[in-house]
Amino acid sequence: MITKKIYALLMACLVSANALADDDANQLNMENGVIPIADDRGFTLQSNDGNFVFKPYLYLQSTLNYRYYDDEGLDKAYNQDNVANSGFAMNYAIIGFTGKAFGKIDYNVCINAAASGGNILQQAWIDYAAMPELRFRVGKFKTPFTHAYLTTLGETLFPSLPTSLTAQAILPYSLNAVTPSIGTGFDLGVEVHGMIGGKFGYEVGLWNGTGSAQNGATKGLSDDNHLPSLLYAGRVTYQPKGAMPLTQGNPKLLHEDKMLFGLSANFNNEAESESTNDFRAGFEFAMLKNRWYVGAEAYYMHIGFTERQKIDDSYNYWGGYAQVGYFVHRQVQVGLRYDFYDRNGSSKDGILNMPAVSVNYFIPKTNIKLAAMYQYIGRTGHKTQLDRDLDDLGICTHMAQVMLQYAF
Repeated sequence: MITKKIYALLMACLVSANALADDDANQLNMENGVIPIADDRGFTLQSNDGNFVFKPYLYLQSTLNYRYYDDEGLDKAYNQDNVANSGFAMNYAIIGFTGKAFGKIDYNVCINAAASGGNILQQAWIDYAAMPELRFRVGKFKTPFTHAYLTTLGETLFPSLPTSLTAQAILPYSLNAVTPSIGTGFDLGVEVHGMIGGKFGYEVGLWNGTGSAQNGATKGLSDDNHLPSLLYAGRVTYQPKGAMPLTQGNPKLLHEDKMLFGLSANFNNEAESESTNDFRAGFEFAMLKNRWYVGAEAYYMHIGFTERQKIDDSYNYWGGYAQVGYFVHRQVQVGLRYDFYDRNGSSKDGILNMPAVSVNYFIPKTNIKLAAMYQYIGRTGHKTQLDRDLDDLGICTHMAQVMLQYAF
């Protein structure tokens, strides 16, 4: 009797997994930020009425890296080499589970065993849907800023994010606590979000503003404006052809026709250890059209020091990228990206321009993705050679990367 029950349960799992794999691409739930829930990777448990879904998953990403740095900033007296931060790396070793409950709740919990400190807890959140137009999410999850970060982790065109989002801005003050970058990534907080009329999306909420490495409550009240020292963020999108999957290329989605326009902004009140107030804004565009993917973003960051720093100056930074991907074969996608960043601020001349190329190979029936990319860091428009040399400190001139990704 017990054997028959176990057999029936296993058969139900298989039927549910196959049914989910056959779902229309528009129903793929990529909200967990790692892999789609309703796909044929691994297995998914689902109740007969569809109100309960449980999917355990893992995501592994290993890379082989080569980085070459220019001579500026290197001290040859200490035998510092132009080639550094190269070799093998394990960026992600994620184990988690995600799904639905009671037909109203989405949930996701995962840890990244390749990380350290607070980053080990990559995500942990629940999302309650009062209705499709009104949802509430609480926990650790992605802040609503930039399409590059919001794309599902295993679905990106390039193995690495645009440098304009991840590189630290240059400030003319040696304050170790002030190392802002334009991207905001994961954080702890709460948001209200939803999709209105199947075309208009919104997200608005509060986060700690301390990033993914901090899982504790460490904030206070702002001395300048007497508001909680938190990250206030919001994003609105227009998706004229229905909800767009959070992907930049998937061999299962070669017959899509989707488009997205988005505006986002956030204010980090007393960011960087209470030394600055940071404001960011961005525009994004993304399109899936059969074998094509096109994406472009522009973003801006304003840094103003708090009164206690006794610095009246403020600084403005801007950057962006445009990228295009095309499946030359059902399993092979090629990509081009042009990335640029005004890293030294608008008060000084000169920008970084960073072209890159990529190729992705999706090995059939294995859930393995192989990706390779090359990026060059160029500099242009600087007034002096010193400005030119300082602008790319800490960023490699040549970067080549090969990535192996497996998702279950």
